[in-house]
Amino acid sequence: MAEPALQLERPQDVLAARLLETVAGYLPEEQVGTVRHAVEFADAAHADQFRLSGEPYVCHPIEVATILAEQMKMDTAGIVAAILHDVIEDTPVTKAQLAELFGDEVAGLVDGVTKLTQLDTKSKQEVQAESLRKMILAMAQDLRVILVKLADRLHNMRTLGPMAPARRRRFARETLEIYAPLANRLGMHRIRLELEELAMQAMHPMRYRVLKRAVKRARGNRKEVIATIESNLRQRLEEAGIEGEVRGREKHIFSIYKKMREKGLTFNQVFDVYAVRIVTTDVDACYRALGLVHRLYKPVPGRFKDYIALPKDNGYQSLHTVVVGPYGVPVEVQIRTRDMHRIAENGIAAHWLYKKEIADTAKARAYAWIKEFLEHQQGEGGSLEFLDNLKIDLFPSEVYVFTPEGDIVKLPYGATALDFAYAVHTEVGHHCVAARIDGRLMPLHTPLANGQTVEAVTQEHARPHPSWLNYVVTAKARSAIRSYLRQLKCREAVGLGRRMLEAELHKLGLNLEAIPPEALTAKLQAIGCRDLEQLCEEIGLGNRMAMLVARQLAASGDGVDVALEESGSGVPLIIQGTEGMVVSLAKCCRPIPGDPIIGFFRPGKGLVVHRSGCKNALEFQKKQVTWMPAEWDRNVEGEFPVDLRIVLLDRRGALARVAATIAEAEANIENFQITQQDSHTSTDLVTLTVRDRRHLARIIRRLRHLPVVLKIQRARS
Repeated sequence: MAEPALQLERPQDVLAARLLETVAGYLPEEQVGTVRHAVEFADAAHADQFRLSGEPYVCHPIEVATILAEQMKMDTAGIVAAILHDVIEDTPVTKAQLAELFGDEVAGLVDGVTKLTQLDTKSKQEVQAESLRKMILAMAQDLRVILVKLADRLHNMRTLGPMAPARRRRFARETLEIYAPLANRLGMHRIRLELEELAMQAMHPMRYRVLKRAVKRARGNRKEVIATIESNLRQRLEEAGIEGEVRGREKHIFSIYKKMREKGLTFNQVFDVYAVRIVTTDVDACYRALGLVHRLYKPVPGRFKDYIALPKDNGYQSLHTVVVGPYGVPVEVQIRTRDMHRIAENGIAAHWLYKKEIADTAKARAYAWIKEFLEHQQGEGGSLEFLDNLKIDLFPSEVYVFTPEGDIVKLPYGATALDFAYAVHTEVGHHCVAARIDGRLMPLHTPLANGQTVEAVTQEHARPHPSWLNYVVTAKARSAIRSYLRQLKCREAVGLGRRMLEAELHKLGLNLEAIPPEALTAKLQAIGCRDLEQLCEEIGLGNRMAMLVARQLAASGDGVDVALEESGSGVPLIIQGTEGMVVSLAKCCRPIPGDPIIGFFRPGKGLVVHRSGCKNALEFQKKQVTWMPAEWDRNVEGEFPVDLRIVLLDRRGALARVAATIAEAEANIENFQITQQDSHTSTDLVTLTVRDRRHLARIIRRLRHLPVVLKIQRARS
């Protein structure tokens, strides 16, 4: 018995009906039922959630699934994962629940697309980079993860309107830097073009409108030229008995804009290049058609590229040539087979669309790229380094060079001789000192050009140098150099850290040999290090302060510093373990006892303490300033300044009531400043002194009860 159709009452029901109709065209009936169940589950999970546009949130995942169904004929697991792709991130539903209801395959896909949201002490950029790393790792297991993510990004780009302009631009920039190149790298030409057009529209709306109008005006003048070229080419193909289609190609606005910027050209200089595509039946017909084109119109020297014999990394195959057409205009001609055209348009999505051997080859090539890229990222670099390497690897242009044995090595445009050495083998790169390019000895930073024969010259004593990072462009070379330098730095850091620690212990009348092995092991575990070598490495790298570590090692079992206890110092501490140090509280975020805090060692200032969420603290961490986790001393005493931002109704006596309430709560006002005022309200910045976080919370509660207080919050840096 067929399941009842969804009633078309709400927006999500209309969208769901369209999706179910689409999948019913290529999926069995029982699998359509699974899709229907996923829609109902997502609808219930997102029931109280709405998008910025005001429409029910579930409309978004249904639209994402529809993109996959209409453009790629995605299988059931992929469609269901698209429908559920936000439930783990935005609702209480867990991965285990999804696995129980829809299977491990769907749960794994949804988890792969889900962003990381809870990463302590990480900047927003680092959180995004970590989420991207997680997605790329999931892609290595199942390519449908990136297809769901690209469809998700595509629908988000189509519906950017309600976003604030700054957020819209940031979202579009990320699309241009990551997702459009990813689509290109996976051969998904159609999706890449739409992402680029939508991103440009969001980032540069005025430029987009101006170029769109210019294209529309110029299009009419081109019709006659394009019609002449197409007619001449069709006639020659028919005379030669070659079956093929001839189509004029419209240049996209983003590609026009990109070429104008990169090459400093005017709109007319870019748009005056006419473009035609010939689609034939087989590879032999492609080369025969190329001969006909070159006999009909004179080819431009140096502008021919054979991507059939040497396919691009994303599987793209075609013959490209530029000829001088009628009226002396340059004409770009692409020649490819029908299967090549499908792969060029759809990339790895062709695997689900056509189920042919050529489509499976595109999928295998994508898996090979991901596997190779991840193998190069096995070092201990952070998420931002991973993102940097990914952007480099997505660089689209290529250079083909030859080894002395005649093997072809494919490298990104701008690659140097050193990139070639690392492409041959990591050890060859590590020991490379020069290169022979077409028989001539050249330095490592020499850029390579198409067709050159390159040989790496190595010496046993040679080692990577930090300056190499300035002129390598491949992710493999950059990752290998960083990994080597990191290991070298760690070995040197261990020796330096040990000397620094022993010097500080000597000041306390101790040495490492005097600490019993059992006690040392227990203290290392308490500090958070697996062994003494790791502790010395962190001291040498500046991640820990030798003075504080020495005091922790010298402390007795109850945590009291033996050496200092004997000295009779009874001065109360603000921060634990900072005896004898200068400690200052940062004015940007004004930490108070009870706040989670972090300390930065600054020469001449001692230990500067910030709140963990302070923007400046996050910036210091990114710049690898010497920092350490910190805790308030249990016996901390005193009064600490804190800033409150208060929005008040503009009533007579409002300030007096606020001041009286603060005084009644046993706090003092140090400073008072009106930062903004209009006809009805004023925003005031009040600096007062409190004992700790609980004292502050009590003051805020009292102030909130005042009728004149509209809003109150602690000022953030």
